[in-house]
Amino acid sequence: MTTATSKRLLRAEVPEEQKWDLTDLFSSTEAWEQELQAVQDEITEVTQYKGKLGSNAKTLLNCLTTLENYQERLVRVGTYASLKSSADGSDPENQRDAAKVSSAMASIGAKLSFIKSELLTLSKEKIEEFLNDEKELQTYQKMLEDILEEKPHTLAPEIEETLAALSEVHGSPYMLYSRSKASDMVFDSIYDEAGNELPMSAALYEDRYELEANTKLRRDAYESFTKTLNQYKNTFAANYATEVTRQVTMARLRNYNSVTDMLLAPQQVTKEMYQNQLKVIQAELAPHMRRYAKLKKEKLNLDEMRYCDLKAPLDPEFNPKTTYEEAKTVILDALKVMGPEYLEIMEKGLNDRWVDLSDNVGKATGAFCSSPYGVHPYILITWTDTMRGAFVLAHELGHAGHFYLAGKNQSLVNTRPSTYFVEAPSTLNELLLANHLMNGTDDKRMKRWVITQLLGTYYHNFVTHLLEGEYQRRVYELAEAGTPLTATVLNQQKREALENFWDDSVVFDEGAGLTWMRQPHYYMGLYPYTYSAGLTVSTAVAKRIQEEGKPVVDSWLNVLRAGGTLKPLELIKQAGVDMSKPDAIREAVAFVGSLVDELENSYE
Repeated sequence: MTTATSKRLLRAEVPEEQKWDLTDLFSSTEAWEQELQAVQDEITEVTQYKGKLGSNAKTLLNCLTTLENYQERLVRVGTYASLKSSADGSDPENQRDAAKVSSAMASIGAKLSFIKSELLTLSKEKIEEFLNDEKELQTYQKMLEDILEEKPHTLAPEIEETLAALSEVHGSPYMLYSRSKASDMVFDSIYDEAGNELPMSAALYEDRYELEANTKLRRDAYESFTKTLNQYKNTFAANYATEVTRQVTMARLRNYNSVTDMLLAPQQVTKEMYQNQLKVIQAELAPHMRRYAKLKKEKLNLDEMRYCDLKAPLDPEFNPKTTYEEAKTVILDALKVMGPEYLEIMEKGLNDRWVDLSDNVGKATGAFCSSPYGVHPYILITWTDTMRGAFVLAHELGHAGHFYLAGKNQSLVNTRPSTYFVEAPSTLNELLLANHLMNGTDDKRMKRWVITQLLGTYYHNFVTHLLEGEYQRRVYELAEAGTPLTATVLNQQKREALENFWDDSVVFDEGAGLTWMRQPHYYMGLYPYTYSAGLTVSTAVAKRIQEEGKPVVDSWLNVLRAGGTLKPLELIKQAGVDMSKPDAIREAVAFVGSLVDELENSYE
């Protein structure tokens, strides 16, 4: 554990090799500032086409290629500021630069809104004619078809331009949430048995204390965490209610039947696919997870299984440590099954400073992978020398491999698939790592530990994120019925969603209801439930890789290379999985049940 003497490092104190290398984006902050100014000045390269998109196929092609090149520059400018802010959100210069970008992007977005508006005035026949006249337009075919699908939900061009100009205002609830969480929240220190003071932050709670083996320390950290959440609940509730009101209002303005329909539209997912994930998993997974909770309570000799105990290690004495260097080797060994091209990308990611791994003041919590087109992915994690971190790293490398392959094989407009699919490549890496570790040991404790890591992955995606999805479903229902979303209402909905799932296998306190405040995902549309869709797909694919090997790997790599050229249902079918039916979800849930069985049997 951290001792009293170890204070969190300032960003400037972190060794270079533990930071990502932003010079691959811009050689210096000055170079970035020049480019930020240049993209604002050179927007005329795109706006010169205003009013001309319907004239002929050649003009449309020229406009779209110019736009794409311009957007690639915007992505780099935005990513640079965003990564600096994630690495140290407490730095006033990073805050200022993020604000500069946000303001510039709002203005640019408004000026570029004419493209979508003009494309929406073109008929299906006209677009087909243009596609026939100009073969190079084929690159933009899916983009054009997607825009046509939005036609019934698009407003008059001048209204669209006004809304685009307000994008910074629309994004402010998320910005305020992130800023407050990174810079304002202060948590009471906690103390170990020897009376040493231990530092406490949102990042340390989520990455370390929640997984702490010592029950007193774990519960004390939770008390400190929820005490601070409680102090912010009314502000955060008002902020989140503003976000929900914005979404509900936009859904009405754009003539969607509901906010859910509007948020599913960009994912290109049917309501049935969305509901299958929520309904099947909650109904069929709950009994397995309740067994798991009871097993933990018994093996850890807990007086009661509290909500804050759910992530406690099942075998506290056994927590395999690993250095970052060792973890790199294990991950690369585990991913050999994916073939040389994929492995080479993983090696680059681990050795060429794509990863930012040290903890420092102001660093964003959790882990993510950002993939600016034409450069390479960037991964943020907080490395704590545990084998669990290897799973998190493998996960983010899965995103990196996906977007690196998509970026190499597709133009910018075609790199990003639906968020419904996005978590499949990342969770597949975790499953492959688990397989590798299981096959490489006869040690009963190690096998048990690996099963608990896998259950951690399913817990994260099938329980934590899925119950966030259930919470969102409830919140939107209330908002559309006109119920004010106060802190009391939000806390109650969160607690009910948790209690319905865990029933009497877990004891809940007031703090459990406050945990909706942890997640930035609520500001990202219907994002949380998609984690369960991705893991459903990867569970099926991992099983097929084990059974059939190379042919499945080859078809999977083709799916990754396809990027965003297909809708999720068709894309996933190419990997041999049909998500239009609940079968794959049931299979994944049954697999989780088999893991709990294996765990219970290991104690006999």
